[in-house]
Amino acid sequence: VQLQASGGGTVQTGGSLRLSCAASGRSFSTTNMGWFRQPPGKEREFVAAIGWSGDRTTYADSLQDRFHISRDNAKNTVYLQMYRLKPEDTAVYYCAAATVKYGPPTRRADGYGYWGQGTQLTVSS
Repeated sequence: VQLQASGGGTVQTGGSLRLSCAASGRSFSTTNMGWFRQPPGKEREFVAAIGWSGDRTTYADSLQDRFHISRDNAKNTVYLQMYRLKPEDTAVYYCAAATVKYGPPTRRADGYGYWGQGTQLTVSS
C-alpha cells in the first residue's frame, strides 16, 4: 500500500490545519489507519488512529481535545484536523496503515506496516 500525506505547512499558534493522507494499492476500507508525529530531536509518537469503518477512534491523551481523525473510504483518504495549534505540535506528521485488517485501531507503531513519507507542520509562536 502506498500512502501520500499532504497538508503540512507553517501556521501561527492558535491556528488550525487539516492533514490528508491518500492511500492506494490495498483495500483501504478494511484497513485501520493512524497518524504519528516526530518532533525535532525526539522519537516518533502516536497521535491518533481510526478503525476501518470509522466508528472507532483513539487519541494520544494530550491531544484528544484538539485533534480529530476521520476518514472517507470512498476517497481512500484519512484526515487529521488539528485545532488550537501550539509550538510543541511542530513535527513531521506521518500517516500509517495497519498491517492486519479489521480489529480495533492500535496506538502501537509496530501495528502499522505501511508508512507515508511525512508532512512537516511548523507552528510559529
